[in-house]
Amino acid sequence: MLPATFKLCAGISYRHTRNMTGLRKNALAAIHHELNRRAGPGSGNWINQVRRRSSFLSSRIEEAEEYSPEEVTYVRQGESALQEAISILGEQEGWTVETVASNGDRVLSKVVAGVGKVFKLEVVVDQPLETLYGELVGNMEQMGDWNPNVKQVKILQKIGADTMVTHEVSGDTPGNVVGPRDFVSVRCAKRRGSTCFLAGKSTQHPGMPEQKGVVRAENGPTCIVLKPDAADPNRTKFTWLLSIDLKGWIPKTIINRVLSQTQVDFANHLRQRMASNVSLEMVPAC
Repeated sequence: MLPATFKLCAGISYRHTRNMTGLRKNALAAIHHELNRRAGPGSGNWINQVRRRSSFLSSRIEEAEEYSPEEVTYVRQGESALQEAISILGEQEGWTVETVASNGDRVLSKVVAGVGKVFKLEVVVDQPLETLYGELVGNMEQMGDWNPNVKQVKILQKIGADTMVTHEVSGDTPGNVVGPRDFVSVRCAKRRGSTCFLAGKSTQHPGMPEQKGVVRAENGPTCIVLKPDAADPNRTKFTWLLSIDLKGWIPKTIINRVLSQTQVDFANHLRQRMASNVSLEMVPAC
């Protein structure tokens, strides 16, 4: 079924069929149905399919949506971040435990060729996936209200339903060990079966040049993965892959300590946010 689906998608790339709205919609719907069908217990098979087909698929969808060249670049960057993050998270060997909290939250790390040191937070949150997604994506610009490690998040541009460009400003660190940092990132939100992905990496945007007095740091690939707990669908397995270059002359020992603690703190702040009585604006699941 999958090869036939991609042939259908390929058909919309020809000039005489590109403007046939019905065919284009059928192609996208067929792809969505097929990928969802393949997601599930055999997630490894799905990941292999994505690795083989992703660049071809994304290029055809971009043409179908008729994005501008700039928008196509952002979409491709977001897809690339997602693919790279999935590849790293799929590697089970080589992870070293950085810290384990009393509640079972843990941060692991490993050195990845071509990327550097990456950190992985693994926790379980007592909230349904849709609720967490609504907070992390739908209310993204409010993150500075509840996460002291983030001063501000601003959406600079949205491209379609899955891609956006954001500007984030970091909060102060204890003792001001790490000075002000900001990031311009492209983010890609996808759903595969019952799993949601929010991936990202650094980019550039004409609306947000480097700011005076703030170090422009780089990140990516980064990825938050949300998956319902198999034992209780009202709980969510939360995985956060973090890769950051803070720039500047900061000893690696300090960077490692700051980043791993930042992830543990994030999980605690997120739980507090979700447990509060704040009325959250729900958005459709990814």
